[in-house]
Amino acid sequence: MNTNHNYCVIMAGGIGSRFWPISREAKPKQFLSFDSSGKSFIRLAFERAASFLPVENILVVSNINYEEQVMNEIPELLPENLLLEPYNRNTAPCLTYATYTLLKRDPEAVMVAVPSDHIIDNPDSYEETISEALSYAADNRAIITMGIVPTRADSNFGYVQIVGGRDAHEDGKPVKVKTFTEKPDAKLAQVFIDSGEFLWNSGIFVSRARVLMDELERCCPELTNLWKGWENYLDTNMERLFLETVYSDCPKVSIDYAVMEKTDIAWLYPAKFGWADIGNWESLYENLASLDKNGNAVKIDGKSILKDNSNDIIYANTSKNSDRQKLVVVRGLENFIVVDTDDVLMICPRDSKMLGDTISELAMPEYESYR
Repeated sequence: MNTNHNYCVIMAGGIGSRFWPISREAKPKQFLSFDSSGKSFIRLAFERAASFLPVENILVVSNINYEEQVMNEIPELLPENLLLEPYNRNTAPCLTYATYTLLKRDPEAVMVAVPSDHIIDNPDSYEETISEALSYAADNRAIITMGIVPTRADSNFGYVQIVGGRDAHEDGKPVKVKTFTEKPDAKLAQVFIDSGEFLWNSGIFVSRARVLMDELERCCPELTNLWKGWENYLDTNMERLFLETVYSDCPKVSIDYAVMEKTDIAWLYPAKFGWADIGNWESLYENLASLDKNGNAVKIDGKSILKDNSNDIIYANTSKNSDRQKLVVVRGLENFIVVDTDDVLMICPRDSKMLGDTISELAMPEYESYR
């Protein structure tokens, strides 16, 4: 496959607030490791891309505050391929920035955009699937999402209804999208699952850069109008000032809401690889943790006494700077999250609303140093 015009854009600008308190503004989850390899999420995302693309065709979009961390994790990354956003404005502005940059450098660019917080099994199948989708996008006017067969009614994911029903994807060919719904409530998600017509949106998108630009400008002009004149500023010494102006007025909007729910050229490509979106503590529990006989997911660096617990998430990364390491004792809890870091101890039921309320309270000025 000719890869000269194929590019990967790794989206790595989020703060991972749903993984608080181990994911912080200073070091969000894309720079953390949760598996035995010791490699961070962003490092693994880069290595997957580098398995089928030249390094010069891999871009990372992140926040300006994370420039040093990105380069520490990916020293091979070309400095000009690190696109730094002045503010976090979600995935639509992120991909607008990447799309315009690619178009200025290569008008024939075909891009795959990947989040930096995925777990991917079967790397060979991943490479094969993405390469096939890039080839299809190069020859067709389409925005492709990788589709995942759902295993539960989860309101944290986008849902894609495809022409011909869910079984239509089984021949491994791209399927036309009928409807696209981003993060429905739990009741509607169950309706989608029961219908047998929906797959999960993986958050991995493939398209020609020019096609994505056209749809961004058609579907979300309130965003793209802010970028007028981009040809004169991107990849120049005026880029930083231009971005400050754009992002100051930029709406916070995902590519799902901005384009995928509105476009009529959405296609789904069936994923042939294992996939997990590690977006919160629950997804970590389901996909990364090795559970004990009572269903507890435990990761403790140090000594512990754990008894009479069930279905808990227990994470303790205690300081090693003191002469005596902390002893972690947890007893008699069921369906709880216990997280102990150097400066935060969180004990909370495994309830998404309670967790969300807790994270919202961090916006108060007195908790700024703990964000």
